[in-house]
Amino acid sequence: MYTVYVLFSRQFQKVYTGHTTDLLKRFHFHNEHGRQKGTLPYRPWEVIYLEHFEDKQDAMRREWLLKSGKGRAWIWGRIQEEYYRDGYIGTALPE
Repeated sequence: MYTVYVLFSRQFQKVYTGHTTDLLKRFHFHNEHGRQKGTLPYRPWEVIYLEHFEDKQDAMRREWLLKSGKGRAWIWGRIQEEYYRDGYIGTALPE
C-alpha cells in the first residue's frame, strides 16, 4: 500500500507533499532525522491530508497532481477552510 500525504508547517506556513509505503517512519524522518532541504528548516510538520493507493504509479500520479498549480490551490483551499476559519492559525495566507 502506498500513501500520498500532505504535511503542513503552521509556524512557517509551508506545505510538503510526498508518497511512501511507511507513513509513520516517513513522518518521523521529516520531523526528527530528515536532512531534506525542503523539510528540514520548517519543522515541526503535521499530516493534514492522506490518500491510499495499491499501485505505486497511481500514488505518484496523485502526488504530481497535488504538486501542480491546481493541486496546490486545492491544498491551500483546504488549509484556509479548516485551519484559518477555525482559528488554528493566523489569518495571513502566504503569497
